[in-house]
Amino acid sequence: MNKPNLVFVCTENSARSLMAEAIARQKYSDRFNVFSVGTAPTEPDERAINALQQHGFTTEGLSSKSFAALGNTEIDYAIILCDKARQECAQGLTAKHILSWDFPDPKTGKTAKAFDTTIHELADRLKMFVLLFDKESK
Repeated sequence: MNKPNLVFVCTENSARSLMAEAIARQKYSDRFNVFSVGTAPTEPDERAINALQQHGFTTEGLSSKSFAALGNTEIDYAIILCDKARQECAQGLTAKHILSWDFPDPKTGKTAKAFDTTIHELADRLKMFVLLFDKESK
């Protein structure tokens, strides 16, 4: 059986979705092909990259990408990580399953702790998502 495609979406694809991609790729690549994209991609936020590295996640290959980078990839699970991206994707996102997890933008935080918090919260939410996925896959 082919692994399902899991795509994380936020506006800039510079922090939340990149962090989710790094976490999911490292922990769950045995279950999913993992990607991230932005509705208006910019550049990876250095604080997000640093936080991932400090927590032991590889950042090799992480870059901000648009939906065009997915080409014709069929999306099985799209997880939208911010309200703005959810609104922007309302009409055009095609995926078998769309989930909306509205995470606060760590870039608006005054300290690097916001990125640590986001990593922990994303990891916890992903763990629950995978538990449900595994249960439904049996």
